[in-house]
Amino acid sequence: MKSTNPIEHSRTGLVAILSAYTLWGILPLYWKALHTIPSWEIISHRILWSLLLTFLLLLRQGRLRRLRTVWKNRRTRLTTLITAILLGSNWLVYIWAVNSGHVVESSLGYFINPLMAVLLGVLFLKEKLRPGQWLAMGVALAGVLYLTFSYGSFPWIGLTLASTVALYSLLRKTASLAAVEGLFCEMAWLSIPAGAVLIYLTTQSASGFITQGPTVSLLLAGTGVVTSVPLLLFIFGVKRLSLTVVGLMQYLAPTLQFLIGIFIFREPFPPAKMVGFSIIWMALLLYSIEGIVSHLRKKRTKTLV
Repeated sequence: MKSTNPIEHSRTGLVAILSAYTLWGILPLYWKALHTIPSWEIISHRILWSLLLTFLLLLRQGRLRRLRTVWKNRRTRLTTLITAILLGSNWLVYIWAVNSGHVVESSLGYFINPLMAVLLGVLFLKEKLRPGQWLAMGVALAGVLYLTFSYGSFPWIGLTLASTVALYSLLRKTASLAAVEGLFCEMAWLSIPAGAVLIYLTTQSASGFITQGPTVSLLLAGTGVVTSVPLLLFIFGVKRLSLTVVGLMQYLAPTLQFLIGIFIFREPFPPAKMVGFSIIWMALLLYSIEGIVSHLRKKRTKTLV
C-alpha cells in the first residue's frame, strides 16, 4: 500500500533526486574505467544496452501498444529524431572529454546549463526575464568571455554540453511521450548508426567488447544501467518535490564532476581558469538566490490572497 504521508512522500523524492544527481556526478569514474575503448564504441554500447533496458521496462509495464500508437504521429517521430541527435552528440562529447582529460571543462557545461535553458526560454518560448535573471546571465557571459580571452581557449566542450542538454530539454518539454517511452524512441533512432559501428568493429576484430576481457565486456554491458537508473530515479523524485528544490540540487552533479577532475584525475586548474569558473559560480549563486526570493514572494502573495 502506497503511503499518503506528504512528509514521507517528499523524503523519498529527496532521496531519489540525491541518488540521481550523485550517480550522474560520479559517472566520470565509470567512463574513465573504459579509457582503453574509443568513445564511439562506448556510446554505441550505451545506446544499444539502453534500448534493450527501456524495451524491457516498457514491456513489463504493458506500454508497448500505446508506444506504437503514438509513434504513428509524424511530429513525434521527427521530434524524437532531433532529440536523439542532440542526446547522442552530448554523450559522445562528454565521454570523449572525460577520457581525454577534460572532466573539469565538461563540468562547466552542466554548471551553466540552467542559464542556457533560461536563454532558450527567452528565445523560443517568449519568456520574460526578471532583472535578477538578466544580471545572472550577464555575469555568466562575462565568465565565458574571460575564459575565452584570458585563459586563451574557447570553452567549446562546456558550451556544447550545455547547449545540447538545454535544446534537448526544450524539445522534450513539447513532446507527447513520457520519459521512458521517449528514451526508447531516441535509442531506436540511434541504434542504426550504433549497430553499424559495432558490426564494423566486430568484422575488423577491433571490438573491445570481444578482445579486452570480461571486465571490459561487463562495463560496456553496464552502460545501459548507468544511463537508465539515474534517469528513472530523477523521474520518480521530480514528481514528489517542488521544482525550486530540484533546481537547487542540480548543481550536485557538476560539483562532483569538478571535484573528481581536480582531486582524483589531477587535471590542471591554473589561476586564469579558476577566475573564469568563479565568475560563473557567482552567476549561478545570483540566479539561485533570485529564484528563491521570487518563489517566496509568490508564496507570500498567495497566502495574503
